Amino acid sequence: MSKMPTKQPQMTPGGPMGRGAIAVGTEKAKDLKGTTKRLMTYFKPRKLGIFLVFIASILSTVFLIISPKLLGDATTVLFNGSLAIMNGSNNATIDWMSLTSILVWLAALYVLSSLFSYIQQYLMAHVAQKTVYDMREEINGKIAQLPLNYFDTHTNGETLSRITNDIETVSTTLQQTLTQLIASVITIVGVIVMMLTINFLLTVVSVASMVLGLFFIRPIILRAQKFFVGQQRSLGQLNGHIEEMYTGHNIVKAFNQEAKSIAKFEKINNELYDSGWKSQFISGIMMPVLNFVGNIGYVLITLVGGILVIGQSIQIGDIQAFIQYSRQLTQPINQIANITNIFQSTLAAAERVFELLDELNEIADPSPATTLANIQGNVTFHNVDFGYSVDHLLMKQLNIDVKAGQKIAIVGPTGAGKTTLVNLLMRFYDVNAGTIAIDGIDIQTVTRHDLRSTFGMVLQDTWLFTGTIEENLAYGKIGATKEEIVAAAKSAHVHDFVKTMPNGYKTQLNEDATNISQGQKQLLTIARALLADPKILILDEATSSVDTRTEILIQKAMENLMANRTSFVIAHRLSTIKDADLILVMKQGTVVESGTHDQLLLQAGLYADLYNSQFAQ
Repeated sequence: MSKMPTKQPQMTPGGPMGRGAIAVGTEKAKDLKGTTKRLMTYFKPRKLGIFLVFIASILSTVFLIISPKLLGDATTVLFNGSLAIMNGSNNATIDWMSLTSILVWLAALYVLSSLFSYIQQYLMAHVAQKTVYDMREEINGKIAQLPLNYFDTHTNGETLSRITNDIETVSTTLQQTLTQLIASVITIVGVIVMMLTINFLLTVVSVASMVLGLFFIRPIILRAQKFFVGQQRSLGQLNGHIEEMYTGHNIVKAFNQEAKSIAKFEKINNELYDSGWKSQFISGIMMPVLNFVGNIGYVLITLVGGILVIGQSIQIGDIQAFIQYSRQLTQPINQIANITNIFQSTLAAAERVFELLDELNEIADPSPATTLANIQGNVTFHNVDFGYSVDHLLMKQLNIDVKAGQKIAIVGPTGAGKTTLVNLLMRFYDVNAGTIAIDGIDIQTVTRHDLRSTFGMVLQDTWLFTGTIEENLAYGKIGATKEEIVAAAKSAHVHDFVKTMPNGYKTQLNEDATNISQGQKQLLTIARALLADPKILILDEATSSVDTRTEILIQKAMENLMANRTSFVIAHRLSTIKDADLILVMKQGTVVESGTHDQLLLQAGLYADLYNSQFAQ
């Protein structure tokens, strides 16, 4: 298979999160406001659910906020009764009826608060999971729309990290911390209102300590953000490296590259460690700062409250209630600080997801589109220019005229553009100039689905998914019957070896189909193409992994399959294409020779050199 030239890093189209951001690894300023705003748009279809969560959170919090005031009243009842008894007042006693009534109301408030808290969590679970479900659906649709050059310029591990790790981070935050944020904000507002009903001066003391705490933690939050961004970036790079090393571990061992692989892992792991501990350490400073400020607030409330009690401005139970309210005020502030910490990581993860969603799509299919019907199989390349970058064209003014039913062999040295030519025919890439036509119809005027349904393709790199042999073969044709599957398997000479498997066509292939040989995998992919019964065939070194005896059988089956069909055969082993109707010899993206096998040998050109180098005595 010919190698593709190295692509340039692909630019993102520049959405609201980082215009012109290039591949992962470059430091770019992050738009937290834009990312948050965009993330919130996913809640729009669930406005009712969010509203009900908000109402349930308000009720749960309000019932909880009223409790300290009632406890303060109970304390006042006990204190006043006990003080009267100690002073020896006549008929002095504790008002047990009032105390009992207060305790009953307290129990009712706690029960109602727990009930609405349960409702809130139930509703939020639905909203959060549905939101993340929509994000996954959007990403799945995006993957189908991405051009092939995106996957050429991004590692599989990096893309998988965005789809799995980053989405899971967003999911966890929405599920666990968003309700805490709502409850914390409502608690702060409600507590301040309750404080004002007791005493204005004590309220000022408590709010002042809260504002002081926020003043101290704001620069900490801003400093921690860049380290959370670096943490997510390094995590994506680490996943990409692990995925690459795992899939190619045999090659790593064969070339004794374990040390290099470990060194790269340690480098990325150190970067992840550096970003991780800095982000956690800096964000972790917030809690000690808030606790310190909160403790100062408790001391001031006790001192000022004692003076007010002595002056009979407030009751002793109000001091107790105020201390509890002060704690309730500190707790949501601590929670908001922790949530802010989590949101740093979440927004960085969401931003990486949005960067994927903002990648340029394939050029949209035309509308209305031309329909490919009753295809004969004539294929023409007319003045085609193509390059993976505008500054370096691989093909210039390429012209090819293929008649229906011809077997076209494409040969040439590595990097000549053989596979690129097929990629252009399938519209995995679009030409820079010129046209490619099937039966005179420009392929850019038809939908990709319609175009690719006319092709059958067998690649040198076999691809089989985890499933039964029968399911893998049926992948070539929707609704294929068992009889059609078996017939295709027999034509590809795969039926006999399948019958020797423990469960025949029901044999389960494991990951990467390592429980069958490479040659058997290639035979299965050929049978899959046979089942598709395409109008045009593309065979990219389809027999390169098959032994000589099996290759002869496959060649005979291919001759029957190629009859009255246009076939493009990319081959390095020239013995397999000697009977081709037309051989195209490519060099540096251009067809330098064309003709039959015998004609090309007589020309004594590049084809003759390639052929003689393979069969020299």
